[in-house]
Amino acid sequence: MKKKNAAALLAAAMAASMLAGCGGAASSSTTPDSKPAESVATSSAATEADETLTVWAWDPNFNIYALKQAEAIYQKDHPNFKLNIEENVYNDIETKLITAATSEDYSTLPDIFLMQDYSYHKMVANFPGIYTELDNGGFNWDDFSGGKLADSTVDGHHYGIPFDNGASIMAIRSDMVEKAGLTVADFKDLTWTEFMEKAQKVVDANGVPMLTSSGGSELIIEMLQSAGASPVVDGTVNIADNAALKESMTVYKEMVDKGILAEYTDWDQYIASMNDGKAAGVIQGCWIMSSIQAAEDQAGKWAIVNMPKLETVEGATNYANCGGASWAVSSNCKNVDLAYDFLKSTFGASVELYDDLLPNAGAIASYLPASKSDIYNQPSEFYGGQTVYKDIVEFASQVPAFDCGAYYSDVRSALTDAITNVVQNNADVEAEMKTAQDTVEFNIAG
Repeated sequence: MKKKNAAALLAAAMAASMLAGCGGAASSSTTPDSKPAESVATSSAATEADETLTVWAWDPNFNIYALKQAEAIYQKDHPNFKLNIEENVYNDIETKLITAATSEDYSTLPDIFLMQDYSYHKMVANFPGIYTELDNGGFNWDDFSGGKLADSTVDGHHYGIPFDNGASIMAIRSDMVEKAGLTVADFKDLTWTEFMEKAQKVVDANGVPMLTSSGGSELIIEMLQSAGASPVVDGTVNIADNAALKESMTVYKEMVDKGILAEYTDWDQYIASMNDGKAAGVIQGCWIMSSIQAAEDQAGKWAIVNMPKLETVEGATNYANCGGASWAVSSNCKNVDLAYDFLKSTFGASVELYDDLLPNAGAIASYLPASKSDIYNQPSEFYGGQTVYKDIVEFASQVPAFDCGAYYSDVRSALTDAITNVVQNNADVEAEMKTAQDTVEFNIAG
């Protein structure tokens, strides 16, 4: 482990600008020193070590709620089982993990912790001593999408049990689409060229952009993943000569220039653009649905379809993933077999669990068999009677594997600079790709 890398990663973990998956909800406002929710076990509960697992997670209404429900389900066959849930904001979890690794004192770690998917490769590459591999845990990996699993699989070894679904969706205003003489079905399974032709009609008919964007490289990375075109291949940076990236940046720039895509750098304004009818749609991880549904007066006016695909890249798809987290078992786990069995029996196998989490926490499963349940097949009034949750799990099953290795944050930052210069300063796409390549290579070398 390089001390320089450790210091840089520790600083990154503490930075407020760190990306939070699940639509920015990952970093709960509750601090590690805050009083836990009444029903969350405190550290004093960990007295029966053979039947108690300590878990680190964030967000009491989402992840911690899921843990409580998983605990209750597991207790049906294991009445003495307990979870000692310690609430931490995500940045603090990474900081604690890095601190333990750099001091080589893993005794401070819990048995299980939740980790943002984009961090796995970075953390495993730099601090492998944090983890217990899950390869021998008896999990059925075929029950999860390849795109989701790739985030927590390093050199063929599994380090995470997928949890929430981050499948990309294109949410569109059906009323605005119909005003342009089109239907929701017209926006399914499109190439980007086909999409722009139809989107222009929606823009002309409604006087608002077809898509809203939070800016930066998020949509660019979704485009890349949909084509299975990673900017890092086997540790080698693949940006300057990446045909899929060139097409993605060119399409993005064209959409901005034509008024099809509007950028918002302020998150609240971005959300407001959907809720206030300032845009006819958005492409984002499916977690964005909770923000869309905040505008209750728009019930019945939205629909969900898959995103457009790149047309010059062989094998490109209409599917990607953005955001999400997975459960890891630490090297300090006191009862690995118990941790394996708990995770395998709940997040890795329980349709009952995911049926509860969908209506009560808004958590859409990465566990593919969940889509077959009655809950996932219920039509949504907000989305015009569409069985959106079943559709989203189906989207997730078709996401190509995508691996930035340990350099996701470096790639994301460099591509954000590149697309910003292209859009705002009319910079040359190929020149910006070369600059991004040089930047990531420099950071890797450091």
